Amino acid sequence: MNQKTWPNSADTSHYTALSFYHKTRIDKPQNNRPHKRVSSTRRWVWVPKISPEAESRPSDPKRDFSMLPNDIIVRIAGGFNHPTLEAASLVCRAWCDALRPLSQAMRFLAWGKKYKHGRGGVEVDHERALDYFLRGVARGSTLAMVDAGLLYWDMGKKEEGMKFYRRAAELGHPAGQCNLGLSYLQIESPDLKEATKWLYKAANSGYVRAQYQLALCLQHGRGLKRDLCEAAKWCIKAAEGGYVRAMYNTSLCYQCGDGVAQSYQQSKSWMKRAADRGHSKAQFEHALGLFAEGKLKAAAVYLELAARAGETAAGHVRTALFEQMSPTSQERTIQLADNWRPLPAVH
Repeated sequence: MNQKTWPNSADTSHYTALSFYHKTRIDKPQNNRPHKRVSSTRRWVWVPKISPEAESRPSDPKRDFSMLPNDIIVRIAGGFNHPTLEAASLVCRAWCDALRPLSQAMRFLAWGKKYKHGRGGVEVDHERALDYFLRGVARGSTLAMVDAGLLYWDMGKKEEGMKFYRRAAELGHPAGQCNLGLSYLQIESPDLKEATKWLYKAANSGYVRAQYQLALCLQHGRGLKRDLCEAAKWCIKAAEGGYVRAMYNTSLCYQCGDGVAQSYQQSKSWMKRAADRGHSKAQFEHALGLFAEGKLKAAAVYLELAARAGETAAGHVRTALFEQMSPTSQERTIQLADNWRPLPAVH
């Protein structure tokens, strides 16, 4: 069976917006601090000793984070998702005040997504969704910038969409950087230099979709010198980060020896990972491998899954295989397919 290691450029037409997480560190208290015990939680709570003079002293204006310039606040926290923003707001009153506009932006963002997708008891209304996204943008949320860009792009207003992608990208949001790079590839007059510049920025920050798209550019020599080894490196990074398409392509790279040493064992392993995460072509390929090993029952389940996902060839093979199976085995295969759930992954 002839296979293409890499998909066509049409495979890259959809964008995604992902949350941007930040890690925080909680320092351990000093041993000389007094403490008291809270019986309901049975945990030690450390309370610093404050003198009466300190309690009456006015707060230090240098610690009033709400007085920081808005662009600084946005650069620090504009990409926070809702749980991260809530946690940051609990650090102290000053941070809570400083982050209040972004907390409001999260509420607008949530309503925008409801109207965009028709969730939460509301009908799809892209105009209202866009209005909510723009309210979030006005309060500094880079997540809202990306979603506004997505909606403008889907509405055919590509220049407006790219404008919001750029705002998020320049503030360091990896989804904005990736989408901006993809936009430069798909506009009427592609700008390959700008496209690869932004894809590299997002890829180097660990954004798996950008790593995969960068691998495609390197494989096809689009905007960059063709380099199969470098392409395979970025594809494997994306696969290890949980990106399903990259898992499938990594399997094919090992199968064909494109940019990596040929390894059927690695190919089989990555194909199964992609199949178990819902990649229909991987399910079909993995089923054929199981069939070749004589594992007919397992092969039948993956063929059934692939056929349900629209793989026509898988449906033909499944029908032929079912003719060799007892009615009980066929029923068991259908039951296993009904109960199957994909493993968590990035799509």
